Amino acid sequence: MAEPELVDVVVVGLGVGGEEVAGRLAEAGLTVVGIERDLVGGECPYWGCIPSKMMIRAANALAEARRVDGLAGSAEVRPDWAPVAKRIREEATDTWDDKVAVDRFTGKGGRFVRGSGRLDGANRVHVGDQVFEARYGVVLGTGTRPSVPPIDGLADTPYWTNHQAIEVEELADSLLVLGGGAIGLELAQVFARFGVRVTVVEAADRVLAVEEPEASEIAAAALRADGVEIHTGVRAERVAHDGTSFTVHSGDRAFSGEKLLVVTGRKAHLEELGLDSVGIDCTQRYLPVNERMHAAEGIWAVGDLTGEGAFTHIAMYQAGIVVADVLDHVRRMKGGPDASGTASVMGGAAGVVSAVGGSMSAGGSAAAPGSVPVADYRALPRVTFTDPEVGAVGLTEQQARARGINVQVGYTDLTSSTRGWIHKAGNAGFIKLVADADQGVLIGATSVGPAGGEVLSALVVAVHAAVPVSQLRHMIYAYPTFHRAIEDALRNLK
Repeated sequence: MAEPELVDVVVVGLGVGGEEVAGRLAEAGLTVVGIERDLVGGECPYWGCIPSKMMIRAANALAEARRVDGLAGSAEVRPDWAPVAKRIREEATDTWDDKVAVDRFTGKGGRFVRGSGRLDGANRVHVGDQVFEARYGVVLGTGTRPSVPPIDGLADTPYWTNHQAIEVEELADSLLVLGGGAIGLELAQVFARFGVRVTVVEAADRVLAVEEPEASEIAAAALRADGVEIHTGVRAERVAHDGTSFTVHSGDRAFSGEKLLVVTGRKAHLEELGLDSVGIDCTQRYLPVNERMHAAEGIWAVGDLTGEGAFTHIAMYQAGIVVADVLDHVRRMKGGPDASGTASVMGGAAGVVSAVGGSMSAGGSAAAPGSVPVADYRALPRVTFTDPEVGAVGLTEQQARARGINVQVGYTDLTSSTRGWIHKAGNAGFIKLVADADQGVLIGATSVGPAGGEVLSALVVAVHAAVPVSQLRHMIYAYPTFHRAIEDALRNLK
């Protein structure tokens, strides 16, 4: 066995969160080894957020062109997948090559190692024939992989995950989508708008089951208007592939398609990380962490691995906490006021750790010496980028009632707003507010509409800052905007 090489920090997994942590710590002057077996940057830039939204942008352009009739004359639309595939390949992913990302990390002073890292006791990581011992700690950011259900026959078929769906160069005539969550609906709508016959099969009694029921209804109606068949309450029991097409069986029902996309969730593979060597149960679905992202003494975790939500913005948020906490840990171990002299907690010019022992909070404001930000997910925003977009923050009405909260609900249909009426074609949507009547603040909200994700920003601020409902009612809302519908929903709180 190779002699361990002593470094300051080892980051295992350079997805969105891991890359951010490793890069910032390297910029702060620490010796950082970043380990990644796949592509630096993870799912988001190669198979997730970026390429999928390129697909959605293209599909939405087709939908808007089809809405010209009745608004501004007439238009003829001829879908062509080739420019979409070309843009994903050349602009987003460099044909799934991470050289730019690797160079970005090493340019900050980090050392990159390609391979699978595995813990071997506290602060020791094996990767291939190399062994690294971390002076200050290890950060895990290995993310998740598609969770494929144990359906009879499925494993023996050439089914797709999101990877194959994003990489596709030529579209199939028909597509079965197993899973009616955010990813399933986004991709289903895209392919349908490009002329693919799409069928969605979902085990729950509605699509987007984690969102408000009203959001599920509108999303399902929008996809059906695009020609998508949606079957809910259907649990797949068997999958067959005859060489040219798939068939999904459920009882006496069968659904067929040339391709099968399986998007039924994701799972962290903890058994691959050697967590048992540090006393952590590796049979869990996700790696539990505390409010400072500690998984164990000297071990931090960041991103999808933690189970707090498979969102890039969560990974980046957690990365800021990890960076701050690691630098504070280094400072305390060194017994000095500052680990590096110029350690940036939040990256770039977001703030320099004071030479007299002060540190920066997650927002860049001064905090007490040795203090670090802690995670707060009360106002976690999420957006499903269907058309219309489904934006949500905080608790749903059902979640709030289940917690015994004295709930008030305010609802308004977006089509009844002035901007919704002006928008006309494609104006489906609503604003729904969930308030704690005893505290007089919003604890959740949903914004569905043509700009649902953008309108959500105001609601995120309201939930995060616990802005009193009385103050929200006395704000001035610009006219005529989609976000002005928030005022109507507030008026309807009861």
